[in-house]
Amino acid sequence: QVQLVESGGGSVQAGGSLRLSCKIDGHLYYSHSVGWFRQAPGKEREGLVAMGTDGITNYADSVKGRFTISRDGGKTFALQMNDLKPEDSGVYYCVAGLIDLLRGVIPRAAAFNYWGQGTQVTVS
Repeated sequence: QVQLVESGGGSVQAGGSLRLSCKIDGHLYYSHSVGWFRQAPGKEREGLVAMGTDGITNYADSVKGRFTISRDGGKTFALQMNDLKPEDSGVYYCVAGLIDLLRGVIPRAAAFNYWGQGTQVTVS
């Protein structure tokens, strides 16, 4: 059964903004750490941000100050992306996992049990 459903994404010019949303099943929303990963063509999947249930939030250096994760109402969490750059292009995945975050650390991809279907972001 589908437990994470993404929306948003698309094409934007450099310097622009996009907002990705991920609707998550209720039983995961309150108990699981959530985050976003990105995979660019020919590159490994990269963890961008992770947010724990206790409020700890860790960002990758590549997006710090430009991207913001939030838990919104309606069992949804979002990724606001500002000042986008061509190197931000790729497929973006929302993730959830039963993980206790350590401050400053984004867990590896295998630590997240649940993944969205992925959404393409293209910055030109």
